[in-house]
Amino acid sequence: MGSAGLGLTLAEGLASAGITQVVVCPGSRSTPVALALARLAGEGRVRLHTRTDERAGGFLALGLARAGGAAAVLVTSGTAVGNLMPAVMEARASGVMLVVITADRPATLVGTGANQTTHQVGIFGRHVVGDLALAGSDDAPAAWSAQLSRLFAAGFGLRTREPGPVHINAAFTEPFVDDLMADPEPTRLTSVARSRPAVPAQLVAGPRTVVLAGDAPAQVGHRARELAETARLPLFAEPSSNARSGRCAIAGYRLLLDTALGERIERVLVFGHPTLSRPVHRLLSRRDIELVVVSPSASWPDPGWAASQVCDDVELAPGDDDWLNEWRLVDRELPTDPSPAGRRAAGRGGGVLTGQSVADAVVASAPQNLVFGASSLIRNADLSPIADPVPDDPPTICWANRGLSGIDGVISTAAGIALATARPATVLIGDLGFLHDAGSLHIPAGQPVPDLRIVVGDDDGGSIFGTLEVADAPCYQPLFAMPHGRDLAAIAEGYGWPARRVDGVDELLEYLGRPVHGIEVLVAVFGA
Repeated sequence: MGSAGLGLTLAEGLASAGITQVVVCPGSRSTPVALALARLAGEGRVRLHTRTDERAGGFLALGLARAGGAAAVLVTSGTAVGNLMPAVMEARASGVMLVVITADRPATLVGTGANQTTHQVGIFGRHVVGDLALAGSDDAPAAWSAQLSRLFAAGFGLRTREPGPVHINAAFTEPFVDDLMADPEPTRLTSVARSRPAVPAQLVAGPRTVVLAGDAPAQVGHRARELAETARLPLFAEPSSNARSGRCAIAGYRLLLDTALGERIERVLVFGHPTLSRPVHRLLSRRDIELVVVSPSASWPDPGWAASQVCDDVELAPGDDDWLNEWRLVDRELPTDPSPAGRRAAGRGGGVLTGQSVADAVVASAPQNLVFGASSLIRNADLSPIADPVPDDPPTICWANRGLSGIDGVISTAAGIALATARPATVLIGDLGFLHDAGSLHIPAGQPVPDLRIVVGDDDGGSIFGTLEVADAPCYQPLFAMPHGRDLAAIAEGYGWPARRVDGVDELLEYLGRPVHGIEVLVAVFGA
């Protein structure tokens, strides 16, 4: 069948597995797959997205996969492959099914110095849950399809309960096009049975228990909130947990964990992937508590090696409200913005922008999709007031790349989420995160433009490092804070998107209350 046949088998395999969102980056060696995908797109069986930069394309596919269950990205050979590594690493740590298809030169050229040829087989190492090397020089369509079935089963976690990215490295030889494109052979993928969830663990009442919800999909976050409310337990929910609402949620839990009240905790029920704060890490490392991790996966978070039980789900009889009410009472007495910047802003008037006031405003605006970047702002949101959704309004779904908490690819990921859900998305991101992914503001002509509002907290550098020990070092400013001195609104306008500088809380709230149409950037300047 040759290269064209292999390309067609790969495209048909994606469609047959229900992987219908595909990002294509330009390249010659990937021609057989690109042409086959174009044919399927013309038949309405897949939806193609294009990006010129492979790193942006990888994160766009990650966003599509996070919101839609699975997606694929196709790139050519050489350095194009290496640009996918950050998105693959995040997908692995977050358990996201992302299919990476990399075109390659024939194996006989590897190591010869041939143009755009390097060692691509196994390049992602342990960052994928499965990989596959195929060659167009073989004539093995049945074997190709069978191997794809196994690979996709691994990616979806059908037998392992541990989904993640998979890598297909396809070596193509010329010619890249032949008559197979006109009369394709059907592709048949093997059906693979799924694993069966276990019976929920029954926990006895008595120990002073809290529910801790880290970064998690909406269904996991909703279960964490449901359990807390049924059992009348304090709920400590990170911003991207999708559990941060309701009468049990404690807004300032992070500030209370190292107090006498926090020391009285005897049992913690963990949902999702907690990553945000040192107090939480200390809690999860304590040896004087019972730590129960609730996870459907074959792997689970346990950074302090203290988990005493891991289960698919738990059930716990409700207790009285005394323990919950203690937390709610102390939580209400906490200051709204405990940071030094917040105290300074309060002295100058409540309209001055700080990280806390920007996060509070964005969270309160209740966008349909809210995407957090890895910066101080998500930690500010971790202290924002708890607000229940407005009846009849679409629920806010929160997202963040917290698998590895990288600063890169946030705008691309958010674009993928907006496109996959066909709903507007708001991004809360720091200035360095914005600069890191500014290239993703370029969208090729003819491509769909997501409804994406990007709120940039601009404090001229990486203020998150100011909360760490290195803040007192003489080299702090040039090596860590890295002031940028750039007009971020002008950068966005250079890509053709409307952008404006916002200097006060009231002005920010006004813009956040408007509908989102296309891409727009709001640069919130702190302390202006």
